[in-house]
Amino acid sequence: MKNCTLCGKIIYQYKTTEFRLCSDCYLISSGRVDSLYEKPIPIIYLPWWDNSYECLVCNQYLDFISDCQKWCTRCYIFYSGCRYCLTTNITFGLSDKSQCRKCKRILDIPIDIIDIMNVISGNNDIDALISDTRFKIKNDHKIINDISSIDLTDPSNVYTFLRSNYTPSGYHSTMEWIPYSQITNLEKLAEGGFGIIYKAIWLDCKKHISPYDPGKNKTIAVKRLKSSQKISEEFINELKSYHKCCIVLGFVVQCHGITKDPKTDEYMLVMDYAKEGNLHDYLQKNFVDINWTIKISMLWRISNGLKNIHDENLTHRDFHSGNILVGVNNDQNCHIGDLGLSKPASETSFNDEIYGVIPYVAPEVFNGAKFSKASDIYSLGMIMWEYTTGCKPFADVEHDHNLIYDIIDGKRPEITKDTPECFANLMKRCWEFDPTKRPSIYEVVNAFFNWNFYKNVKQFNPAEEQRLELIQLKLLASSINSTSLLSLNGAIYTSRPLSALISTVNVSRKHKIEELDIEIQDSDKRNKTDENQ
Repeated sequence: MKNCTLCGKIIYQYKTTEFRLCSDCYLISSGRVDSLYEKPIPIIYLPWWDNSYECLVCNQYLDFISDCQKWCTRCYIFYSGCRYCLTTNITFGLSDKSQCRKCKRILDIPIDIIDIMNVISGNNDIDALISDTRFKIKNDHKIINDISSIDLTDPSNVYTFLRSNYTPSGYHSTMEWIPYSQITNLEKLAEGGFGIIYKAIWLDCKKHISPYDPGKNKTIAVKRLKSSQKISEEFINELKSYHKCCIVLGFVVQCHGITKDPKTDEYMLVMDYAKEGNLHDYLQKNFVDINWTIKISMLWRISNGLKNIHDENLTHRDFHSGNILVGVNNDQNCHIGDLGLSKPASETSFNDEIYGVIPYVAPEVFNGAKFSKASDIYSLGMIMWEYTTGCKPFADVEHDHNLIYDIIDGKRPEITKDTPECFANLMKRCWEFDPTKRPSIYEVVNAFFNWNFYKNVKQFNPAEEQRLELIQLKLLASSINSTSLLSLNGAIYTSRPLSALISTVNVSRKHKIEELDIEIQDSDKRNKTDENQ
């Protein structure tokens, strides 16, 4: 215990922190200040000199900028001390200045010392997103309002209060602004309508991923966002939702951060690399070796990932085998990718364009309904069908307005005779025209769980026996190869704008209805003529 240097009252000491003023002499207060990315961020004004060496949120050792300024490289929290008043300002985010609440002196933060260009992008929306991933705030407004009511007979209550309201994100849960110079050996893997996927090496990623990670370089996937020089606020919100799923959910591809190509000014997402590629490529390469036990296990994981997305009250909106990746952690587990990101990065909500891959889009979406959890279930039904054949749905027809018309009219892929009845029934329920009649994701997960853990396993034994028989006769591989050869150039399996095709279908349906009405009227006239005669 010590005495207050101003009034002489007894004050308490918290660990190695030496308090010199009592709460009556200088009350704790809080507020908001401008950040480097034009977003107000919380600030706490402590009436004592904070000389701790660890971050109060994550307990990581602080980097000292000077004898009175330090910061946490993990949480982006700055501790600025006033050497005249022996007070401390704690800023929860990046700022270049702070002001002592007592003497009003401006405390400049020398951001050039921390190499700020390796921390922020220069895009305010992206920088705000990255900063928000550093720690979780339970209730920003409540914290600011409640901090003045803390019992300060023991000042350590302030630290306890802050720790209980500011939770650090895990090292694998934060997003980084990654300098482009750290991304090397780019190897193009695939190109879609709105992005290009590369395999690359992330140099010196150790400090970003985890201080305990022994490897300095990491093989990653990089997604270039085409024409993303002006990235929309809506896309940032989608990225925020995607990151939220990465934090709390399993079976979703991790997004480690964002970088920018200085030549094209296009933004790029740095994500986990899947050594086996997307699900469809994996099925085509390994279909003969994938027995029904493996199929059910993989589908259980995929449905679990979709369940977790739905639990967050989100929908995928572009769920197909090209957006499911295999081998992220050097295993055969499946991870869902591109959650809500299958559209141009510059797209705004004012554009009502519909994006997707036609065979996986639910019929109600073609009829004007919005994407929903039920439309994700329809897409999952198509992925289930791929597991029975090793082929993409409707690969032998052009993906044009005629296919859209057929899907609305009830056309679905043909179910093979060796498909277990229980599996086929669940698949057909996922394909129901009426979205309210489709199973919920919970029902689907439970079905795969029961099948995966050997309940009702007898229903799959005949299918497995038939599969092995086809392998011996060399019919299974030849069936897959022949279907691949039949695939048309007009069968497009990358996400693209569909509104123009849907409009063509609507016009065609309108004409057919009008023609039908005319035929009915003509028929009625003929009938009346016959009656008169």
